[in-house]
Amino acid sequence: MINTRVRAFAFSGITAVPVWVEVQIANGLPAFLIVGLPDKAVGEARERVRAAMTSMGLALPPKRILVNLVPADLLKEGSHFDLPIALAVLAAMEIIPIEELGRYAALGELSLDGRINRVPNVISASLGAAEMKLGLICPAVQGSEALFGGNPDILAAPDLVGLVNHFRGEQVLSPPVFSATDEIVHSFPDMADVKGMEVARRALEIAAAGGHSILMSGAPGSGKSMLAARLPGLLPDLTPSEALEVTRIYSAAGIISEDGGPVLRPPFRDPHHSASQPALIGGGAKAKPGEISLAHRGVLFLDELPEFSRQALESLRQPLETGQTTIARAAAHITYPARFQLVAAMNPCRCGYLGDASRECRKAPRCGEGYLNRLSGPLLDRMDLWVSMQPLSPVDMMTAPAGESSATIRDRVAAARNFQRERGQDVRNAEANPDQFELDNDARSLLTDAARKLRLSARGFTRLLRVSRTIADFEAAPLIGKQHVAEAVSFRHRSRLS
Repeated sequence: MINTRVRAFAFSGITAVPVWVEVQIANGLPAFLIVGLPDKAVGEARERVRAAMTSMGLALPPKRILVNLVPADLLKEGSHFDLPIALAVLAAMEIIPIEELGRYAALGELSLDGRINRVPNVISASLGAAEMKLGLICPAVQGSEALFGGNPDILAAPDLVGLVNHFRGEQVLSPPVFSATDEIVHSFPDMADVKGMEVARRALEIAAAGGHSILMSGAPGSGKSMLAARLPGLLPDLTPSEALEVTRIYSAAGIISEDGGPVLRPPFRDPHHSASQPALIGGGAKAKPGEISLAHRGVLFLDELPEFSRQALESLRQPLETGQTTIARAAAHITYPARFQLVAAMNPCRCGYLGDASRECRKAPRCGEGYLNRLSGPLLDRMDLWVSMQPLSPVDMMTAPAGESSATIRDRVAAARNFQRERGQDVRNAEANPDQFELDNDARSLLTDAARKLRLSARGFTRLLRVSRTIADFEAAPLIGKQHVAEAVSFRHRSRLS
């Protein structure tokens, strides 16, 4: 009787949970059994392992082969268990030296011809292996991705044959090369294409500097979507820690770039208004990350906001406050990061032309009130900036000068964020504790009056204060002044949406 075991991982969101893959080959009726709460994909691994070994010219011994996944009460999901099962079986057959194999954890899916295919969560597995002072065996196409997890001991194998030959000393696998190219940085449209819209441009710049949420309301063709698409181009690059967070989420979702390079720019997600609640916040059969997690440290753009289902919109309220989302299941609770910047756009009414006497419908102004009432008060309370937009006439579009470029605005945004750090603040203003902000007496008085007249909630008051601090940061002002509060109030009034 021969016993071997290999390290592998199960995943709870982006967290790697260590698992032992134990194999016992004993006398008895020929069988290949997998126990330890495997799902269907893990149970089918025995056929993929058998076929991969056949392609290598190997046959499983005519004995009882038992694969045990420890801990046995933890659900094991995914085809990434193929490779550790195959390696443990090969070690039990004494084809691979178990001493060498013990230095690594492994994950990968096997093809019938023995090729090792890409799987999700390689970065999390790399981090988990590094914490246990182990190397990681992964698919060759994901070697760069695994290196980004910070584990220098990566064995990236294209197929099972090459891996066996490497452990037997018959060939040496080339170490993977880290790819740090960023193809996103130049892909965003430029703000120079936007003519006019000074108020909306200013609001977008404030939102970029402070990480604030923004709601734009305007008739069709007023430029809401055009402006939203240009916001990511105003944001600075992700810090190394932020890039790791975002890339782990994309790795868990299985949508990392083909070259395995990290996500270095803030992501931009714009789901259609038919998106369901699980599509937005995460969930489904495999509890995958949703759009709010894929927009982590970036922008989530919801166009035609009132057309989203009420249930989907209300599910955004908690993540907007906490910066994370928890998917509850009977067997487990899975948490994903979701620190996103919400940018929303809507028409003022169903027909879209409220306020234009020549085009609005006969139900005005009641149609506008009914349309806005599709959005709950608590959700609107979480929007930092409210902007009303009017479309430019064709004559104005022909004569208006081009606006400032994204590069120019991005420099001002970067300077404002640098000043935030100089004030000793390590988070964006949208996430900061307002108790740290200092106001002069005139600003304090205006803020109190505005809160009373606008009947702001405690949350609305806090968000107004945060926007004021961002406006002050553009001037590198140590104190929030009256003029900063006044501008912030102008973006908080409900009339901005009509």
